[in-house]
Amino acid sequence: MKCKDLFILIISASSLLLISSCNSQTKTSTSNNTSNNSGNSPKMNTESTKYIAGKDYTEFVRARILDKVGFQQPVEAFSLLIPQNWKFDGDIMWNPPGSTCAGNNLKMKAVSPDGKYSFEMLPNYMWSFISDPQLAQFMQQQQYPKYCSFGEPMNADAYFKNVFIPNELRNPKIVSIKESSSGVESLKENGEKSRQEMIHYGASQVNFYPSGINANVKWDNGSEAIVLCGVIIMETTIPNNYNGTYSKSFTSVASERVVFMYPAGEYGKAASMLSVVMGSIRTNPSWKNTVDNFWREVREQSNRVNIGRISMIDEQTRHMGENAIKKGNANLNAMDANMRSWEASQQSQDRIHTNFIKTIREVENYRDETGKVEMVSGYNHAWSRSDGSSFIMSDNPNFDPSSVFQDQRWKEMKKVDN
Repeated sequence: MKCKDLFILIISASSLLLISSCNSQTKTSTSNNTSNNSGNSPKMNTESTKYIAGKDYTEFVRARILDKVGFQQPVEAFSLLIPQNWKFDGDIMWNPPGSTCAGNNLKMKAVSPDGKYSFEMLPNYMWSFISDPQLAQFMQQQQYPKYCSFGEPMNADAYFKNVFIPNELRNPKIVSIKESSSGVESLKENGEKSRQEMIHYGASQVNFYPSGINANVKWDNGSEAIVLCGVIIMETTIPNNYNGTYSKSFTSVASERVVFMYPAGEYGKAASMLSVVMGSIRTNPSWKNTVDNFWREVREQSNRVNIGRISMIDEQTRHMGENAIKKGNANLNAMDANMRSWEASQQSQDRIHTNFIKTIREVENYRDETGKVEMVSGYNHAWSRSDGSSFIMSDNPNFDPSSVFQDQRWKEMKKVDN
């Protein structure tokens, strides 16, 4: 295999980092996808109206993001808790086989009714570089889709200051910035999954350099934000079998690009809300397995045939995708009867999101009738309706939702050991 072909194949396979980071993505899921029980909840007890939502307690409901592109019908890809009555929007995005940076990605944003608070997960961003001047010139001439480009590697701190701040955040002032050591460990685990595959494709050596930051920023209009960002750099040695030399390729992926905006002076409240949201992210395993298997087969096919000659309309690729999706649909249909059970069992698989918030709030485990629920929370009390979709968090020791809402389905959750 020629050095150029191997580099392109590695770029394609490097999308595994992009896919793995977001599996924890062009169509839009509307705010109606929120599993919001407010329509069925009893009205608040008039004797208990002294308790103010957002001050004495915060009710969280599960928002569900659908993949409307990859399957014959919309399929739930992932979910997370957001405060009740927040509007949200989410996309599952696909770059088809044969395109640069082929793979899937995600974006999601939720906004409070008054617009003062917002939570946003920006799509992962991938960029590539190679030390060979001729290959570098070749790669610079390629057409890149959105959220993918050619450029030299940067760690999380450099990326945040030089790219994230001016491009996505409109140049706010940096109040503080610190390394996210727990997030780095998660990125390292994630990157290791692709090592053997890279070597299988002919790379003689693969090294990973993960980094992550948690930052606080503010704008002149009084808004502030907590920002999370992780970057993993994959360095690959590519042998040239014709002249015995080697080239170095670098694939960098910025993931966990999270921005939580809040009014000035509300950091404590924002950090508590963000910790619940991040700790609640659950990926649908049937969707993830189907998507992962599809892209694995695409990469294997690319390894057998020069990737430059594989197009998105290739009959074999299309047939392969149809088979994968058909199998996936069968699995998803079989899972409908117990769709919610996976949400309580996904903690370890989705811990990359949880670990990025650990430097703000530590992990706390609670138990309700459905089992153990992992939340990263700064609140002192938690209640559940044991439906996997509705939770209330509060620091007020006198607040009890079962009496306030006259709804005996609310049960206080007990903190348990890991």
